[in-house]
Amino acid sequence: MTVLVDDPIWPAHGRLWAHLVSDSDLDELHAFAAAHGVASRAFDRDHYDVPAQSVPRLIAAGAVPVGGKELTRRLIRSGLRVRARDRR
Repeated sequence: MTVLVDDPIWPAHGRLWAHLVSDSDLDELHAFAAAHGVASRAFDRDHYDVPAQSVPRLIAAGAVPVGGKELTRRLIRSGLRVRARDRR
């Protein structure tokens, strides 16, 4: 399993946010997030939203930095992606 994090380019609540995903297993993603202080409420069906200031810490812990397009491609390939239209 690889945990991936993209660039924090998503603005919300006065901050920039990144996405933290797994390319193979949600259980391991949840374990990684919990071990590194990411709140469970940050999980949104197939990813965690993480604030920009957390990204360096998550990379130091083993998350692999990738661009947003690569993150999306790998999430789709994993079969874990939840499409926007299915998020209702």
